[in-house]
Amino acid sequence: MKELRIVHLSDLHFGGVVDLAQIHALEDLVPTLAADAVAISGDLTQRARHGEFQRALALVRRLHEVAPTLVVPGNHDVEWWWSPFGIAGRGPLYRKYRTYFGDDLTPTLSVPGAILAGGLSAYGVAFGSMTPNPNDMAVKGHLPASETDRLAAVFRQAPTGVVRIAVVHHNVLRGDISGRMGLAHWRDAQARLAACGADLVLCGHDHQESAGLLAGTVPVVASGTHTSRSRGGRPSAFPLVRVGSTEVRVEFQCWDAAAGEFRPGPAHAFPRRAAPRLAVPAGSAA
Repeated sequence: MKELRIVHLSDLHFGGVVDLAQIHALEDLVPTLAADAVAISGDLTQRARHGEFQRALALVRRLHEVAPTLVVPGNHDVEWWWSPFGIAGRGPLYRKYRTYFGDDLTPTLSVPGAILAGGLSAYGVAFGSMTPNPNDMAVKGHLPASETDRLAAVFRQAPTGVVRIAVVHHNVLRGDISGRMGLAHWRDAQARLAACGADLVLCGHDHQESAGLLAGTVPVVASGTHTSRSRGGRPSAFPLVRVGSTEVRVEFQCWDAAAGEFRPGPAHAFPRRAAPRLAVPAGSAA
């Protein structure tokens, strides 16, 4: 198969904490990476304000000129204060996000050799995202069974041989520095995500780049943040993911503030395997 190249960005946080030098560098660098697709896994804004969404949209439109681009919302893009615990329905939560990025919160993007499917993990202050720690309120997300069932259905219908990629906001694996999981009820979410048929999972949220394996077989790649809030004060980094016939290679591009540019950093390689297929749940759409 022809090598598939994916640029994965996350946690841009347009607003008071964004590093505009990094954004300008991304606008110059991404067109040189020969990407087949760009995935942005949420937190485009800091406070879900119109101006922040407008600047994020300008970046996404520019990236889309380079390669087809998929975007999913993160917890900072959700106006949870208008409907905590869903008291006014889910409509108000994503009203601004939908204004700029469309009604589909879980888009699907097909490119030659791959299908990217967005999964919604950002619900604001919601019962499914609650944990015993009050500091997790409006920060943690959750991945309900309905989402992994939907992802499984999308991947099941994909042509044989294409790379199946799930894109969610919250970090699926524990952060190395933070020690935190992004998802509430993470054990159950991990098991369902590992079984949904994904060959690769892209996420963000923890503000630290990482690459690891879910259930020992499914590569999970987290992009960092392009703000002043990188985990542990480390340089910001984003991954260029290269998928071949036998290997998934992750090449992190690390920010060099003194030089004002991203430079190649650590790389990781994982064997590519055929993902298991999830049986159609009773009552679910095929």
